Amino acid sequence: MYMLLLVLLGAIVLFTTFMVKPKKRLHRKLVSLGLLLIVVGGSGVYESYQNNGIGTGDNPKQVEKSKTYSSSSLANLNYNGSQEIEVNNNTPTFTKSELNVSNGPWQEFADLDNLNRAIQADALLSKSLMPTQKREALYVNPTGWHNKRIKGGWLYNRSHLIGYQLTGQNNNPKNLMTGTRSLNSPEMLKHENDIAYYLKQNPSNFIRYRVKPIYRNDELVARGVQMMAESMTSSGQPDKAVSFNVYIFNVENGVKINYSDGTSVVNNNY
Repeated sequence: MYMLLLVLLGAIVLFTTFMVKPKKRLHRKLVSLGLLLIVVGGSGVYESYQNNGIGTGDNPKQVEKSKTYSSSSLANLNYNGSQEIEVNNNTPTFTKSELNVSNGPWQEFADLDNLNRAIQADALLSKSLMPTQKREALYVNPTGWHNKRIKGGWLYNRSHLIGYQLTGQNNNPKNLMTGTRSLNSPEMLKHENDIAYYLKQNPSNFIRYRVKPIYRNDELVARGVQMMAESMTSSGQPDKAVSFNVYIFNVENGVKINYSDGTSVVNNNY
């Protein structure tokens, strides 16, 4: 609104100047002032249009503000088209004591709950924990394991909380959940690959890592998984090379999942 007023004021100054015809020096100053008002006001109007959209057209440009979520609210979220969302503005929430590197690398898995569900995996990762042997076949069935073939492959994967390539954990029930194919790869895998690359490039450094399946009440299949990581130098100083806090929905296109037991209904096109 103010920018439009500047344009209007500039036009009035120019119109009045040419109608009144003041002395030459004053004439130049008034013309310069009028042009300046029009340029400044016009720039503001254009910028406002670019950012917010103006008028009543069918497709005005929309500025979509990024959303962030707290960990406590994740179980209540429903998938709306974005499989991965940021938590806490993508900033990890590890405490100072949780970033302690004085005891060297380690990994820890919470006990299964009363429904035999995997709950949480924590680690201080380093290259020294990465396996060198080939992974054996998976045979542990996590809760809600009712797999079926869909177009392009299987619906579910036995999804590691901490990927095998990072610590060598494989058939550990505390480290496995029922995850959709897309949850496992590409969504979780892309973060695991970033971590693995960092550790290989920085063998003396660490990454504090936490992966937590998010269940809704007593459902056997997680609604999603929260992944959080913070890279640190060998002395324990965060270097921000790897730093994220995200939530990934456990969904698959064309499939309606019954999270209470893992059964599913597939769209005929899948």
